[in-house]
Amino acid sequence: MGKSGTTKQSVIAQYLPAVVEPQSDAMAEPVFAPSNIALCKYWGKRDAELNLPVNSSLSISLAHLGTKTQLSVAEKDEVWLNGNQLAADDKFAVKVIRYIDLFRGDNSQAVKVETENNIPTAAGLASSASGFAALMLAINQFYGLNFEPQVLSAFARMGSGSASRSLYHGFVEWQMGYRDNGMDSFAMPLEHSWPDLRVGLVKVSTAEKAVDSRSGMNRTVDTAHLYQSWPLQAAADLEKLHQAIANKNFTLLGETAEQNALSMHATMIASWPPLLYWQPDSVAAMQAIWQLRASGTEVYFTMDAGPNLKLLFSAANEAAVKQQFPAMEVVCPFT
Repeated sequence: MGKSGTTKQSVIAQYLPAVVEPQSDAMAEPVFAPSNIALCKYWGKRDAELNLPVNSSLSISLAHLGTKTQLSVAEKDEVWLNGNQLAADDKFAVKVIRYIDLFRGDNSQAVKVETENNIPTAAGLASSASGFAALMLAINQFYGLNFEPQVLSAFARMGSGSASRSLYHGFVEWQMGYRDNGMDSFAMPLEHSWPDLRVGLVKVSTAEKAVDSRSGMNRTVDTAHLYQSWPLQAAADLEKLHQAIANKNFTLLGETAEQNALSMHATMIASWPPLLYWQPDSVAAMQAIWQLRASGTEVYFTMDAGPNLKLLFSAANEAAVKQQFPAMEVVCPFT
């Protein structure tokens, strides 16, 4: 239950029709939601039940990388991940069915959930964001709910905060909102395109994280005195990013994103027990990026709660960055 006594169920119930049931034409194509990388991070909640953030955030989508999900009628609830059926008591399966329960209410019709990620699950590449965004879109389609985009985003946020941003491609801002029920906390796409911007994925580890993002966030807020400065930093960074995007100022975009990420990780390191998602290879990659910049190749990095780096560079510098990181996957968010 949230700070105001509000629950997910009570908020969602206000938007549901009297009867929720699968649509006869619900066997449509699977829906897709892209993963996203935050340039101004979401870190800390003002309401844990509703996943309401302490600060607004801004991301860029990863184009074709994300999650594809489809719901269909079944004899009993089933959750399939990447072609494998999960046990009913599997942590991920329980989370998915619990989320669907928020929408189907008294409807006892069982569902089969088939979801596929083309990014590593739980490895700091925001698979939960695209996962819950795709699940929300699939629920909306399957039950014929016809929610407005802002409502879809707010409800996706209840599954995973960053999922609010994964309903859209390109640059997306998630507004923190102020209302107790959280319905003013949703994401909106920015009307800016940057065709020669590139995002490089440097995968240090695809293993599941020892401390998940939610637990890490709670630990940071509860124990790190440094965290008190985070909301001010995030608000200032958000303004800089809007300016950088509007003016296509790559230097400002990269510097702001990198400092924002390091500031967020600084609050984690200052937690107790200390929370350090970096691995030795993460630090080696940072050093290599700083050396590239010093030698004239403009490239910056950002990191979520995990060991992997996401690089920002222009198309003109792609070859030089690729030479340093040959295994890097390159994403073109606007092509």
